[in-house]
Amino acid sequence: MLQTLAVLATVLVSAPQLAYAQTTTFPPGVLATGTMGVTNPPEPTLGTAINQTSMARLLSVNSVDDFCLFAPPTLQTISDSETIEVAWCTKPRNNARLIPDGTITGVSFLKTDFYVQLIGYGDLTQLNIPAGDFGGELDPHGAFGTGNPIGGNVTTNITGADEHIAEWMLYIGNDQFCFRVCTNANSTYSAAEMCWHELDEVGCGFVMPGNYNVNGTFETCDADVAYPPGWYPTATVNGTPVFSTFAQRFTYTPTTGSPITIGDLTTPAGAFSTPSSSNCVTTSSIANGVNLAALGVSGAAGAAAATSSTTSGAGKVTATGTSTRGTSTGGSTSSEPSNTSTAGSSTQSSAARSMNVNSQAYPMVALWALLSGIGAVVVFH
Repeated sequence: MLQTLAVLATVLVSAPQLAYAQTTTFPPGVLATGTMGVTNPPEPTLGTAINQTSMARLLSVNSVDDFCLFAPPTLQTISDSETIEVAWCTKPRNNARLIPDGTITGVSFLKTDFYVQLIGYGDLTQLNIPAGDFGGELDPHGAFGTGNPIGGNVTTNITGADEHIAEWMLYIGNDQFCFRVCTNANSTYSAAEMCWHELDEVGCGFVMPGNYNVNGTFETCDADVAYPPGWYPTATVNGTPVFSTFAQRFTYTPTTGSPITIGDLTTPAGAFSTPSSSNCVTTSSIANGVNLAALGVSGAAGAAAATSSTTSGAGKVTATGTSTRGTSTGGSTSSEPSNTSTAGSSTQSSAARSMNVNSQAYPMVALWALLSGIGAVVVFH
């Protein structure tokens, strides 16, 4: 069911795409227009009090040592807690919980003309994610259009000032995460398309391609722009690029009626290409220096305990035939998506390249999922 789309021919050049950073004028769909979650401070704020029981849900993604993640408020799987995740930050900020020093073991912070992206590793059991939980996908839409988590907001200051961003997606499990915040758009690629959130079964390396061989390294890089998740260039006709698009296959049963199957029969081997990164600068540590034990608090009570309630296929770290792809090749960055295909490559520099994330259904299946007791079903939007 691959659909071929003729996309408007827009020449991608750096100057027009970066103009918004200089004029604070953003293309439609980039800045968030909704309200701040009721548990959140009105604006991102550094130096807020440390509160390891906070229910705030405001993330900031600013640099390799200043970012936040969503994770459970208490020990529970991502699939069971997706609507109530809370903010955990590397620095005391946003009234959020503090990520304990030593939790994060490697991060690549990628800056592109269309998004910023984190690729990371760590002992995320310290953030209340049970050992063995392969995780799930979080985004601002959710089953009911209120976000996963409900009231979750994301900001970045990568454009020069703190901005509230409309489109983002976070895949997180017990030892890995990838996070994209979409900061730009044009007539060819919208922010929603660059942060397309309905390919949760294929995982990080497919949806957010990059160099996943970064465990043990903390780096900041410039990077080329990837094609939107599930987009594959096939031709250029009269100057107009033509793409095929992949839709994840899923069968669901409405509350009344027969089962309905949507999506493609075949899953591509991976993303069309892995964008190159360059100008990488490493830092030795992203420690915040806060001794939580001395303050009488910890990262997450009982976080290291194993659980039998792991989600099926979410964040799976064994290699599969549907998610292999090549590694970053380095070199100069570009504002145009790379046209060098690596989708068929079997190169596996990191197990994260085959990270699968728990499956989601469409809104019509939400009630059915609850009634049937299938706890691992998350909702497509």
